[in-house]
Amino acid sequence: MDETAAVVKPDTELLLRRVEAGVAWLTLNRPRQFNALSGALLAQVDRALDEIAGDEGVRVVVVTGAGTAFCAGHDLKEMRSLPSQGDVDALFAQCSAVMQKLVALPQPVIAAVNGLATAAGCQLVAQCDLAVASEDARFAVSGINLGLFCSTPAVPLSRNLGRKRAAEMLFTGDFIDAETALDWGLVNRVVPADRVVEATSDLARKLLAKPRDSLAMGKALFYRQLEAGLAPAYADASRIIACNFATPAAKEGVAAFLEKRPPDWK
Repeated sequence: MDETAAVVKPDTELLLRRVEAGVAWLTLNRPRQFNALSGALLAQVDRALDEIAGDEGVRVVVVTGAGTAFCAGHDLKEMRSLPSQGDVDALFAQCSAVMQKLVALPQPVIAAVNGLATAAGCQLVAQCDLAVASEDARFAVSGINLGLFCSTPAVPLSRNLGRKRAAEMLFTGDFIDAETALDWGLVNRVVPADRVVEATSDLARKLLAKPRDSLAMGKALFYRQLEAGLAPAYADASRIIACNFATPAAKEGVAAFLEKRPPDWK
């Protein structure tokens, strides 16, 4: 990726990509469709994540939406036009693979929620590591209102929210506002609409100040231990922190603390 300019590649008009000072901004760019996740858009996000994963110049990733919405979920018109059940299966498998890549990515991922986030769009917010939301953002997993239970969004929702709250969203399809999303644990911060980019950039800068390898190691452990029993989780965490202690970043950090000076991360 070119860090010197905000470049939109000719073949990636559905996904705007730029890198600024170590932060990769991925903007879903279907504003007329409220950034609904078409198969083509998912494919471009998938490719972008693969490229970012191997780019050591990218330290943080931000996902946001163009226009007034963050993401309205899957493109239902496209889904209805798919010729076979196999094509529907492939679309949902493609989306699930993208969501898992967000977790597997070594860099922290922040959702900058600039507006509406419904169904798979709400899933995308929940699957990002952190989220900053506009005060006028709204969230729902409203598939049940169409006779289509939001099964895939249930995966990250039930891992972010308490069970009763996740079930309420999934079973009723009701919208919640940004303050409720903050209270329920779906987002980290709520800010005025005109400060979403600024607040997201502030959070990204906090992450940029941390050692890249330590964050990557810690992110991977964080998600692994969530799925493990208590004893295996502690065994994994003990191994990771011991390995982390031996890294140059940790050695410098500990030395700086003991010597009462700022760390000099290489």
